[in-house]
Amino acid sequence: MRNIIAKFPGKSGRALVVTGHFDTKSMPGRIFVGANDGGSSTGFLLELAQVVNAMPHNNDITLVWFDGEEAFGEWSATNGIFGSRHLAEKWSRDGTLARIKALINVDMIGDKDLGILHEDNSTLSLLNQVWKTAGEMGYGKYFLHSGFPTDDDHMPFLQKGVSALDLIDFDYGPSNDYWHNDQDTMDKLSAHSLEVVGNVVVAALRKLDQ
Repeated sequence: MRNIIAKFPGKSGRALVVTGHFDTKSMPGRIFVGANDGGSSTGFLLELAQVVNAMPHNNDITLVWFDGEEAFGEWSATNGIFGSRHLAEKWSRDGTLARIKALINVDMIGDKDLGILHEDNSTLSLLNQVWKTAGEMGYGKYFLHSGFPTDDDHMPFLQKGVSALDLIDFDYGPSNDYWHNDQDTMDKLSAHSLEVVGNVVVAALRKLDQ
């Protein structure tokens, strides 16, 4: 497995991190495209890289494409989020973790019927700041006020004391039926959904950079 990291240096010595995963679920015998999970986060980060490259910023901005978010077979404490667990441990050892002001993870954000979960494991102050930003931009209806905890790529960083947020739409198709099967195809995605999340994340980065 390989994580891919793009760093845009700042001057403050602190860092803002935006992450997502690029692997798809290994499903022997099935043709699984993974357009939303994790194609949407992959494409999102590629576009964000161009925006950040042209954006003045005081803090480092680091983008990470995680590998190995998906489990091989059934999910467990040791089977899944391989890339983020590895990087959180590495950054803990080399001192990078202590410099991170905030980490925002994106996952399954391309759904035409966008509804970003109020994810209960996320750092509440960071979540509230992003939700407030979305409301100020007229995107409040896409950022839900109900949700539940998820075990995603933000968790290894949260567990090591980093302020972290998971932006995830975990209601993908009727009864989440498009998730982890061959119905996860490009026709289920919307450029508008990606634009909404992108605009909010960029606005949040600008606020956090102050």
